Amino acid sequence: MSHDEHRFTIKHPRGFRPRRGLNWFSIGLMYATYYMCRYNFRFATPGMIDEFGFDSSDIANLFAIWSLAYGTGQLINGLLADRQGGKRSMLIGAIGTIIINFILGFFPLDAISAYVSVFTTFALLALMNGYFQSFGAPGMVKINAAWFHRTERGIFAGIFGIMIQLGQVAISKLGPFMLTSGIVIFGITMAQQGEWRALFQIPPLFTAAAAVLMFFAVKESPEDAGFDDSVIVDEIDDSEGVTVSLSKSFKTILTHPLIWFYAVAYACTGAVRQPTDQLSILYFEDQLGFDMANDPPRIAVATLIAMPVVAVMGSIMSGFISDKFAKGRRAPVAVVLYFVEACVIGTAAIIMAKGLVGPTTSGIWTGCIILILISMTVNSTHSLVGAAAPMDIGGKKMAGFAAGVIDSFQYYGAAFALFITGIVQKQVSEEDKWFYWLVIMASFGVIGGISMFMLMMKQRRLRREGRIVSG
Repeated sequence: MSHDEHRFTIKHPRGFRPRRGLNWFSIGLMYATYYMCRYNFRFATPGMIDEFGFDSSDIANLFAIWSLAYGTGQLINGLLADRQGGKRSMLIGAIGTIIINFILGFFPLDAISAYVSVFTTFALLALMNGYFQSFGAPGMVKINAAWFHRTERGIFAGIFGIMIQLGQVAISKLGPFMLTSGIVIFGITMAQQGEWRALFQIPPLFTAAAAVLMFFAVKESPEDAGFDDSVIVDEIDDSEGVTVSLSKSFKTILTHPLIWFYAVAYACTGAVRQPTDQLSILYFEDQLGFDMANDPPRIAVATLIAMPVVAVMGSIMSGFISDKFAKGRRAPVAVVLYFVEACVIGTAAIIMAKGLVGPTTSGIWTGCIILILISMTVNSTHSLVGAAAPMDIGGKKMAGFAAGVIDSFQYYGAAFALFITGIVQKQVSEEDKWFYWLVIMASFGVIGGISMFMLMMKQRRLRREGRIVSG
């Protein structure tokens, strides 16, 4: 059966979809709790600034260090996932993430900073947390490549977006609550109101619970769950098993003719997504005049919840269109999304330059809507390029390293953008620094669109030459 014929005749055996649903729910829940232990940091930044004297540039640099560690870890751990399996990779990452969060939450960091600077202490912890978190995405993509056919993967990417954003919604509700109310368990005060360390004490408990569920519920492939090995056709390598040697995965993925176009585009996704997500709390405080540490207004909390909600909408929309209308091709949809994203952010920069974003009723509404629209556009490309494309390129045996390569560039791009943002914000006036934040992100949207357009042209040329390459 040809690939095109199979696209329209996918019929799964009885019991397969519920078992796949359990598998995917367990994996997605695990990854959602990774996000709880990632985005908790942004809510802690005002408290850390007050206690240790950091500024927005220092915070941007900490996020840049985290992003570099995460990106490099993706390369290493993506390769390891192809060799050892995605389940083991995700569990290793979960254990490391829990440990680092507990150190931040319970360990007297002043004791360390007696020997090195406070910034160095946080930088080292950010580096280690970034590395352990980088086990998650390659492991998740690796497992799901064996459970989803090519023309199901775009919609899977939308579901991937949902699970990610569930973790972000959870910490967006839990974080402000813990800061404003503290933590009291059985009448015992575990953390005082406004205590940023509480943000690293509770979220890891959710990660631990999800890790236990994943350990018992997740299977690496349909075959491991008792289904026939033909239930999912892998267009890359449909032979038995889901693991492959390190050398084969390394050589095959790095020489794939499309991989670096995706990598450059995804760097641009990271250069918008991470500065938007991680610096949003400081943006609220500096530009809109909110007190996020002690009295976060309802509109701020609502915006932080709306951002992942619209991100889910964008993820599902882009995945559905790429599966059903673009026939499993990601590039045409991604080209449009990147340029729409650039237009949205560019328009926001113009609005801010005109002084329409600030601590007034209309300025606050405008500033919050800007964040929501950016979140929707950038997360549409995030799920499509970062989740669906690696499975198309690597198949069930090499999707881990394909995801690692592509996703590593998301965080290299994020680190570069955050580093540039930190430098620029030190050089410009207070009233201009968030305008340049938008300008920098808009430029990356344009570069991402160009990269995906070039990929689309490359695919067409390969098809004309009869060299059909999956991806």
